[in-house]
Amino acid sequence: MSDLEELLSVREVGRVAEQRDELVETVADHAGRIAYELATLQGGDYGRREFETDAGTWTVKHEAGELEFLLFSPSTAGTGSDVYVVSTKQPPDPETLAAALSDYPNFVASWNEYVESLSGVLDAVAVEFPEPASTADAVAERDRVLEAIRETCSVIAGEVYRYENDKYGTFTARVDGDRWELKWEEGAVSYLRIGGSGGLYLLSRYDAPAATDVREYADSFPGFVRAYNEFVGDLESDLRRVEVG
Repeated sequence: MSDLEELLSVREVGRVAEQRDELVETVADHAGRIAYELATLQGGDYGRREFETDAGTWTVKHEAGELEFLLFSPSTAGTGSDVYVVSTKQPPDPETLAAALSDYPNFVASWNEYVESLSGVLDAVAVEFPEPASTADAVAERDRVLEAIRETCSVIAGEVYRYENDKYGTFTARVDGDRWELKWEEGAVSYLRIGGSGGLYLLSRYDAPAATDVREYADSFPGFVRAYNEFVGDLESDLRRVEVG
């Protein structure tokens, strides 16, 4: 080979890349065990934790128990840049990888120290707790009040349905500044709502309201019934003024 040919020859990096990939794969398998253990400890689908060494900070991130990435951040400026030793993106530069892996045993030692620090941390925690109070009585009282309200609303719905002669309709009234709306469907109660479209459903075909909400509005319900009675009274008065023949 001539001097010119020697000068123009291009060195191949295949062996270096192969070595790097082998190292990354080995570290990924090893650090993956740490990620799995960390995920088990943290108990979530996603998580991360940092581990300090004299040379820098190692960050482990996991997703669903799998290693998402392993990042090494040198602690001193000028000693190198951050390197993702393991990631789902491009592989690390061989030089920065080598610098990071020289500290990898210290990262593992930091992990082991962390695990050791947790040993016995729950031993003194008492497992005798006060008996939780039952909500059965409160729920029974709520259901009793709601049933009485529903029975009254069923009467109102049936009467207004008979008067309106439509399959669907509503009766609305303002009580103590709140808009009450009773919707019926073929004479049956569909819902009783307070406060407009974003308001509270005191009656519905779905979940019952909280007992505190029932307590807040139960005292105002008689005002809604009185508003209905006034509505019927006005109808009767208007009809009495109609003369036929």
